[in-house]
Amino acid sequence: MPPTLDRVKPRHVALAVLVATIWGVNFVVIKVGLRDFPPLLFSALRFLAAAVPAIFFVGPPRVAWRWVLAVALFLGVAKFGLLFIGMDAGMPAGLSSLVLQSQVFFTILFAAVVLRERPRPAQLAGMAVAAAGVVLIAVDYGVGSPISALLLVIAAAAAWGVSNVVTRYAQPPDALSFIVWVSAVAALPLFALSLLVEGPAADLAALRGMDVGNVAAIGFIAWVSTLLGFGLWGFLLREHDAGAVVPFALLVPVAGMLSGWLLLDEPLTPVRLAGAALIVAGMAAATVIRARQPAPVDQPVPVS
Repeated sequence: MPPTLDRVKPRHVALAVLVATIWGVNFVVIKVGLRDFPPLLFSALRFLAAAVPAIFFVGPPRVAWRWVLAVALFLGVAKFGLLFIGMDAGMPAGLSSLVLQSQVFFTILFAAVVLRERPRPAQLAGMAVAAAGVVLIAVDYGVGSPISALLLVIAAAAAWGVSNVVTRYAQPPDALSFIVWVSAVAALPLFALSLLVEGPAADLAALRGMDVGNVAAIGFIAWVSTLLGFGLWGFLLREHDAGAVVPFALLVPVAGMLSGWLLLDEPLTPVRLAGAALIVAGMAAATVIRARQPAPVDQPVPVS
């Protein structure tokens, strides 16, 4: 049995915290990039940048192509398309990092229906607590902002839940290779949707106006968040029990909200903080229990 994180060198704990921090800060980088790019185009560029250099160094996905296509559509196109549109419509970076993690209880619900994985009572209680937190944030957020932006991010979390169930069913033996191929497949429909919805003129204007900052934003979300984040997370899951690693994902919304507050001056109201506490507590109950159950080593991870 692999050792737990409390029995190994502190550097592995530091790596887990680093990955969670990267994925949290990633939401701030997305928010900054959306100032200059239409959301669907920005999402497409993210996946293209993640796939093009890496695809020459990883092997084939080693799963049926129908699973690559399904995850590309639900994770790449639906989840990230909806997330980027919601953030472009006004959803704050920190709040997005928090609400998106509601994918935990969407995953549990969909797994119960599709995979017949019966949730435990503690999981159901945790989901109810997290749902109460989302409602609390929705009420506070809707006072001065379009509630549609929040609903788009919740829909993105639901799409992520579907992709998690598909990934769990496919059980790819190499998570990094799998996500690289998913990125390559997802880029094409995202570019097509961008041309159709956002228009060639807007896309060309954004591409012509690219500068060093834009390239850096794309590079961060593609290479640092996706490739480096997945690589380090996969290493930790190979070295340790999933139950010791997965709970560190709860630090993602903490890093996201703090970085949004520090770097973008996003408000942290008492109501939102209370909602955040409920969501993190509810997800902790659901995630820790799920992590203790037998699961493939390369189970879905909270990439952002």
